[in-house]
Formats: sequence, C-alpha cells, structure tokens
Amino acid sequence: MAAEIVNPRSDSSTDQDGGAEPLDSFDPAFALHRGGKMAVQATVPVRNKDDLSLAYTPGVARVCTAIAEQPDLVNDYTWKSSVVAVVTDGTAVLGLGDIGPEASLPVMEGKAILFKQFGGVDAVPLALDCTGVDEIVETVVRLAPSFGGVNLEDISAPRCFEIERKLQERLDIPVFHDDQHGTAVVTLAALRNAARLTGRGLGDLRAVISGSGAAGIAIAKFLIEAGIGDVAVADRKGVVSADRDDLTPVKREVAGFTNKAGLTGSLEAALEGADVFIGVSGGTVAEEAVASMAKDAFVFAMANPNPEVHPDVAHKYAAVVATGRSDFPNQINNVLAFPGIFAGALQVRASRITEGMKIAAAEALAGVVGDDLAADYVIPSPFDERVAPAVTAAVAAAARAEGVARR
Repeated sequence: MAAEIVNPRSDSSTDQDGGAEPLDSFDPAFALHRGGKMAVQATVPVRNKDDLSLAYTPGVARVCTAIAEQPDLVNDYTWKSSVVAVVTDGTAVLGLGDIGPEASLPVMEGKAILFKQFGGVDAVPLALDCTGVDEIVETVVRLAPSFGGVNLEDISAPRCFEIERKLQERLDIPVFHDDQHGTAVVTLAALRNAARLTGRGLGDLRAVISGSGAAGIAIAKFLIEAGIGDVAVADRKGVVSADRDDLTPVKREVAGFTNKAGLTGSLEAALEGADVFIGVSGGTVAEEAVASMAKDAFVFAMANPNPEVHPDVAHKYAAVVATGRSDFPNQINNVLAFPGIFAGALQVRASRITEGMKIAAAEALAGVVGDDLAADYVIPSPFDERVAPAVTAAVAAAARAEGVARR
C-alpha cells in the first residue's frame, strides 16, 4: 500500500457548527483541508477471487511464514523499507507552539505529502497523546516494526534532543529530527554557496546564531562539524557563554563547543564584525546591529512569517540574504533536505543517518546551483526536479562509505 497525495473532499455545504457558515466557504485553506490531504491506495489489484487469495488468505500466510523464518524478508515483501513514521507530540508546531496532537495533524499530513511529492517516500502521520520523553520513546519503539525510518517533528526542546538520542540507541532504522537536522543541512548548503560567491571558504567565516532551540543548536553543531571558522549562539539573555550561571545542561554543552572568540553580552554586540547572521528565533534584530557586521556579510533571517531582519533592511548591508519565506529569493526550506535524505537512507536500508550523510546531502544540494550561482540564488527551489535525486544519491553513497548501509 502507498500513501497517495489526494484530497478526498466531502460536501463542503455540510454544516458542522450549528447553523454557522462552513469555514471553507470563505477560506481556501479550509477548503483544501476538508477531508484531509492524504489517503491510502493499494499497489496491487483485488479484482477477483484469485487476486484475493494471493493478496490475503491463503497466499499471505506463505509470506508471513517466510518472514517469521527470515525476518529480513520483511523489507522485500512489505512496505516497511519504503515508509517513514512522521511522529509528533504537538508541543512545538510551526510558530504556534504547544497546540496538542490533534491540532498538529494538518502539519503532519502536510509533511507526509511532501515526503511523497519530493522524495517518492511514503509516510504516515502519528500524533501522540503523550509528552514524556520515555513515553514517546517507548511508543515509537513499539511502533517501529512497521516502518523503515522515523521522522521526529515539532517536538519542543530540550526534550527533542533526548528523544532522538534514545531512539537512535534503541532502533536500527534511521531516526531524524527534521526541525534540527533538516534546517541545518539546508543552511549549510546555502552558506557554502554564499561563501563561494564571495570568494571565501567556510573556515573564513564567523557566524552568530539567534536562537538556542532545536534548530539553533543543531545548526551550530553542524556548522562546526563542517569546518566553519567560529560560531556563537545567542538566546534571549545574550551569547551562550561559559561565564553564565543560568544555563541549562544543554546550553552548557553548547557553550563548551562554540564561541572560540570568547564573546559575551548581547546578540547585537556579537554581530559586530561577524560574517554571518543566522536567525531561528523569531525575535527582531536592530538595523544598527546588521550595519555593524563585516563587509560582504550574509543574513539568513529564517523566522516565519516575520524574519528577524526584513530583507529590505538586510540588503542594505549584506552580500547575500536568505529567509524562510517562499516570497523572497533564497528560501531556506527543509523540504530541500528531508525527502532526499530519507530516500537515500531507505534505498540502502541504512541503520541510521550519520553526520557524514547529512554533510553529503548539504554538498549535493549546494551543487545543484552550480554555475548559476548569484546573490539571489545560493539555494535551489524546492520545485527544482534535480534536488531530490542529487540528495538521494549523495546520501546513499555516504551511507555505504560510512558502513551503515545494509544493501
């Protein structure tokens, strides 16, 4: 069976609010979502008793018995090796916050259809009615036999770090928290091309990240792994530095591997002379602070719907400007990464997604831009048909090189 991108609309005239006019009569978003955004479709015909006897009993029993005797056959004779569980607890949904599992479902359905549309990967939304770390881990572990991978989505920090770590330890399938790693992969790809455009290498850059949640911390770790010169992370109280006595355990860890320059104080102070601003906070950065950045700086203001620095302001001072919005050039969009990453991992039945696989994904994504590189084109469009195949191939090759591929 496969998840099909469909919109099984029911009669929109149905009154679900005691006589009030249906929401979808005046809002196209509600009209599109009526009945949900996805369904399940069979991949084999069931037209007669012969088909039925093969697809179900008695034929199915032979397949079940074979899998019981050789468990790895489940990957060949079921959909397991080509389907991902999209798991959330509804605690950090988009910019809406903790809105609960039911309210998260439209987003999880959306994620599932993006997997299919952009990576050819089937995905099933699973909104869990629990928020404890161990509850979530135990639930996903028990569901895991049905899936070839797990995409964690919209789970609040710092719990998301522990949940991902514990699942990786207990499962032998890829576990990927997209809010962390998808954002980091696309950011690195755009940053590599911005550096290439201005004649610099990643090691020449000092970056400041606004936001110490899942995305901010993951980006910092990933940029360091990729070889950036230096990176500092700032939260609401300023730069996350070792001299602060108000840090959580996660932030203390961040202070230990970032900020080689020893910066302290405010985000604005840290931006003076910085080469890169990366915003994943939803705050606002004063124009004066942007003006104090180094020549040919990069501003990646990715908060939605309101970037930390409006592009009109950023363009006054920066050589390259990127946002998280689709109505400006250089959109840092996770859909550029996660479909191809999972497609590549599933293709080789990888046991996990490594740092090397993520770096390979970023390099492949950057490479799609090629000779068309320009200030308003450092990252390709999600609708560029070259993206998913390039990322898929690079991730599969990296999995084989790193010894986590099983075919």
